[in-house]
Amino acid sequence: MSVYMIVEAKEVTDKNKYSEYIQKVPQTIAKFGGKYLARGGKVLTVAGDWNPPRLIIVKFASMDNFQSWWNSSEYKLVAPLREQSAKTNAIVVEGL
Repeated sequence: MSVYMIVEAKEVTDKNKYSEYIQKVPQTIAKFGGKYLARGGKVLTVAGDWNPPRLIIVKFASMDNFQSWWNSSEYKLVAPLREQSAKTNAIVVEGL
């Protein structure tokens, strides 16, 4: 079953490090079969007051694929760039 990682980048505190992160992370995602469905495009709020400044959606073939990526040595090398440069929220949801 496909899963979708949804990330809200609430605040970028270090643009240089965050830029480095967004340049390096795609190849780690691709290695584990992940595919970007949305990456920082325009967000239109249609209900409620949630208005994320940047939203990312990544599809993985399965929860196992996602967890393999999330826990991989490749991602662990670039994750500190995100942790040190942005305040984010992230969830993973199963698809249909």
